[in-house]
Amino acid sequence: MDVDIWAWVGDTQRQLQEAGDAGLAIALGDLPAQAYEGRYAQLDVVAPAVAGQAETLELPWLEFYARYWHLVGRIGDRAQGAVALGDAEELLAFAQREDVRDCPSALAAVEALAVAQANADGPGHAADRLRLVGEALSGVEPGALPFCGLTTQYVMALLDSGRPGEAVAYAESAIERLRAADNDASWELAAAAARALLAADRAEDALGALEAASGLKPDDPINRPHREGVLRALVLGTLGRTSEAVEALPDLDVVGDHPHSFVEWSRAVHVLAGSSQIANTWQLGRVLRQWIDYFAMMGGYRARVELALIAGDLAIARQGVWQARYLADIAESGLAELKEEQVGELPARIAKLRRDADATTPPEAPGPLAERVGIFDAADGSKADPERWVEWLTPLAGDDLEGTRRLTTTLGFLGYPSRGADIYWTMMVEGESAPGTPDDEDIAILANLLIEARQDERLEQFAARLPEGQRHLTLARLHRARERWEETLAEAEQALAAGAGLDARRLLSGSAQRLDQNTKGAQAIREVLDSPELEDEDVWRMIVMASSVEDWETVRLGAARLRMPVEGDSGPVEQEMGLIRVILPAPDGSQRQVISVRTGPATARLAMPQPPGMEFNAGDVVVFDPQLLEPVPDGAKEREEFIPPFAAVRMLRPGGYTSWFFDGAAPSEHDWAEFNEVLAERGWPMWVYSDENYTVSHPTSGDRLPGVFGWVAVPPEVGPTEVDALLDDATERWVHPLAWLDLAREVGIEVERHERIVKEYGL
Repeated sequence: MDVDIWAWVGDTQRQLQEAGDAGLAIALGDLPAQAYEGRYAQLDVVAPAVAGQAETLELPWLEFYARYWHLVGRIGDRAQGAVALGDAEELLAFAQREDVRDCPSALAAVEALAVAQANADGPGHAADRLRLVGEALSGVEPGALPFCGLTTQYVMALLDSGRPGEAVAYAESAIERLRAADNDASWELAAAAARALLAADRAEDALGALEAASGLKPDDPINRPHREGVLRALVLGTLGRTSEAVEALPDLDVVGDHPHSFVEWSRAVHVLAGSSQIANTWQLGRVLRQWIDYFAMMGGYRARVELALIAGDLAIARQGVWQARYLADIAESGLAELKEEQVGELPARIAKLRRDADATTPPEAPGPLAERVGIFDAADGSKADPERWVEWLTPLAGDDLEGTRRLTTTLGFLGYPSRGADIYWTMMVEGESAPGTPDDEDIAILANLLIEARQDERLEQFAARLPEGQRHLTLARLHRARERWEETLAEAEQALAAGAGLDARRLLSGSAQRLDQNTKGAQAIREVLDSPELEDEDVWRMIVMASSVEDWETVRLGAARLRMPVEGDSGPVEQEMGLIRVILPAPDGSQRQVISVRTGPATARLAMPQPPGMEFNAGDVVVFDPQLLEPVPDGAKEREEFIPPFAAVRMLRPGGYTSWFFDGAAPSEHDWAEFNEVLAERGWPMWVYSDENYTVSHPTSGDRLPGVFGWVAVPPEVGPTEVDALLDDATERWVHPLAWLDLAREVGIEVERHERIVKEYGL
């Protein structure tokens, strides 16, 4: 997007603020940052809300803007494919409406659809992408808003259609046209040109193109560093410059958060895996297996097959024969989701992987077959290679119960739960020696494997064979995994009634909490509070639910079980137990950390005043989840200063406080201390939101003065006139006056004076 669209965004924000829609104005400006910075939980809430408000306000450009950035957050770094195609097609149709098509960013919908198609199956959609993007580019000049983005997609479509030479020529021609128009290419376009050069067996030129692009501005500045590192590593690795490539390659803990780079990073690792500088381990195999599953869920069909083949080759290099064969099966099954005429060399690569697996000898087992379970149990878990143990335990599958248990759980751990489920199903359900009633442990193992493999129908068939208690318990586990809370609660209650025990109670209490049936959930745990099998986590959940319904007797019983001292024998638990940070949601979808006073095991009173428009304020009492969100620091000084953070669960009792804003030049330390003391005497919470960088303008000299702004919160019995009078008395002797314009307007006292202060000091 260029200045036209950003100018429109700024104008729209001002109009919304003037109309009283400050929250919508703020959210509008933050959507691109949410998409690029990976704040997807926030984006997935805020963007649809903005689009809905825009539709209500009959602002189609605003609706398009919100829908576009939401889609970018899905198809960009998250690399969603087929699951986003429908929304991308709908956005393009929306952009072609008469009241939207003149929007400066309307052509971005074409680019978005091309990206979604490339994510799903780049070669399969290549012809459609070339037609779609080519038509859009026909009327776009090099200096126009969509030129670089559309050109990048055209180059990538040429690459996916197997025409790297044409892709190079097109990219270089576009870059020259931009230079002739006194414009630079985007970094993304330059990177596409480098990829085309690499595909055309011109790796040296690709490296030169990357180096020449170092000063270009990216469309996505947040994700450029790791994307550039991955591409550079691939090019350097192709050139045989291994040490430089390894140095350029971003770490797995960086790339692991960016699905857009999964395939290219894996290609780079594949190129470099033969060197001693890249560790080709079972951990790498497990990560690649997770990525394969990710693309299966997101409809990244081509990426899924490509990753399976890369992972298979790497498994062969580790002598992981069983894994290579299974990955070949995954790749072959993925061919059915690609356009048949565009599968290219994939069948030949799959066949080669199978031949390589047949020609590879697995590592020698550590002992006789009869002793392997014992050797497995005695192995050092931090050093053992689970991939090899799958190979060594497989001969025991179906014949040896303990060996089968270890084999299938290891398969599940490595990301192959469906394979483990097949083995266990044969043994527990279909085998000649299948038990009439499986052991509880075997039921749990098979159920977990089926749940992880998303074989829900098969799990239901298995549950139907079980005794009543285990049947309902197994179905409750399935519903919990799929977040069907009402069904979880119903099945857990039936399981408990049939004698299923503590696991049923845990499922019951957890689902009851989700459904806001806190009394029922707390009671399920309270009934067995003396059980030695009960864990602290169970007790804390009970305390949170009991606090939510102000069942203080149960809270005290739970605290006693945890050996946590609580004052009093009855009535509300209200005592000061130190400061904590309570994490609460803000209206724009972000989160706020609010300093609070802990008043009970799971309750706190907010101590920081909040701006108007928030759904909470100082004086409110909230229930929080007592699970720490950050680890306690190791250092003594850091521990002493550490204020533990906890997630808010619900509002318990609103305090009814009202906040008033103040702003101005900072007073002397003495005056500020007196000001704080006056407010503290009245119990009015105050919080300064400005930092040391905040300055205001001297009204006569124009010099910068240290500034201060914040909020004062007052309880419901204190009226605005009383607040105005106190602030006036407390600050009347200050060298520079303080302004509280909103409060002055509310009470109608000295409004002009406060307006003058705001203007003279540039507040």
